Amino acid sequence: MSIAFILEKRQHKQSDLLTLKLLAVLSKNQIKLISSLQKKKYRDSHQLFVAEGDKLVMDLLQTNIKVAYLVHTPDWKNAPTTEHLNQIENRIETDLKLMKKVSSLKTPSPVLAVFRIPASDIDEHTIKNSLSILLDDVQDPGNLGTIIRIADWFGIKNIFCSQNTVDVYNPKVIQASMGAIARVKVSYSSLSDLISHYHTEDFPVYGTFLEGETIYKCELQNKGFIVMGNEGQGISEEIGQMVSDKLFIPNFPADQETSESLNVSVATSIICSEFRRGEY
Repeated sequence: MSIAFILEKRQHKQSDLLTLKLLAVLSKNQIKLISSLQKKKYRDSHQLFVAEGDKLVMDLLQTNIKVAYLVHTPDWKNAPTTEHLNQIENRIETDLKLMKKVSSLKTPSPVLAVFRIPASDIDEHTIKNSLSILLDDVQDPGNLGTIIRIADWFGIKNIFCSQNTVDVYNPKVIQASMGAIARVKVSYSSLSDLISHYHTEDFPVYGTFLEGETIYKCELQNKGFIVMGNEGQGISEEIGQMVSDKLFIPNFPADQETSESLNVSVATSIICSEFRRGEY
């Protein structure tokens, strides 16, 4: 961390006073590091990700995810409430000009944090006895972030993504997840291997298809996999052949022309809600 002395000239009635103000500023190496985390290869190599915005950062600071850097401007209102947090490795107070250099937002927030990517452990017992979401090549960061929030809302603790699904630590995914990333485990795996390992008669694999059974008439279990497909192509042929229970979300009224399809995050929300409705 480098230190800069800023001379601030203040006007007074009788004389001009020069006041020394001590500010901690970001070093060039820190700016380079944080800026590089916009790209997946650097997030992977450094095992770090960025979160921006007061609410998002504060939500994540309340979790067990370790903080490599907490960067904020002098006027960040929540700075005093974070002084007791011992998982913050480096705290840097800087000005808005330097915040703009590391921010991915058009209008930088007064706070940005660099978190260490947590280890992803899989609890087989939990998976076998609960619902998990499988994402088959979902590409839009906003969709993935929203699906993580949906899973969090409906008490689904695990999301498994195909290798071609957008990176969960993409800044846009983190923004859209609004802190839910700390409570939902997101893993990347071969979906076909995963289904082969867990699927049994008592552990169904659900997926949405036009030729599926209307979801409002189905008997849905409280465990299994819910497969959601790519925004444009839907569920791939390979994974589709492994789906044991095909579901359909009908439009209303059935004989009226409507939109071609639902957004994948909207469809996920409807499906998860219907699974949980049966438990009331």
